Amino acid sequence: MNLAYPVTLTTYANGQVGASFCDVPEAHTAGNTEAQTLDRAQDALVVALSCYLDNGRPLPTPSKAKRGQRLVMAPPRAAIKLAIYQAMRDQSMSQAQLAERIGVDGKQVRRILNLDHESKLSQLESALAALGLVASVEISSAN
Repeated sequence: MNLAYPVTLTTYANGQVGASFCDVPEAHTAGNTEAQTLDRAQDALVVALSCYLDNGRPLPTPSKAKRGQRLVMAPPRAAIKLAIYQAMRDQSMSQAQLAERIGVDGKQVRRILNLDHESKLSQLESALAALGLVASVEISSAN
């Protein structure tokens, strides 16, 4: 599942740099520098995507970056949780059904789907496996 969203940076007359996402219109932020704005953009993206979970909406599919656009990715733990959420939607699986499959109570599944909760990687991997998925890691340069 690709969770790298293209971001458009705009420099305003006052020198601030704004960030907006065409695929996630709810996510926008600004900062004093491009670096600060990109850091804040990741937070804005996660907050906006968490609203999709809260409202039971499907996650938006990232479009291909256009010339001049950078990509902002959901942090690894959030990306796994978002993938679990989307797979549950795609498979019409309830939280209770997932809880039963991985042998935990419903409260644990709610925590797994909470982007702010520091779920253990082993729990996330169990949830992915119950959905027929596996996480893989790709490491790349930060630039």
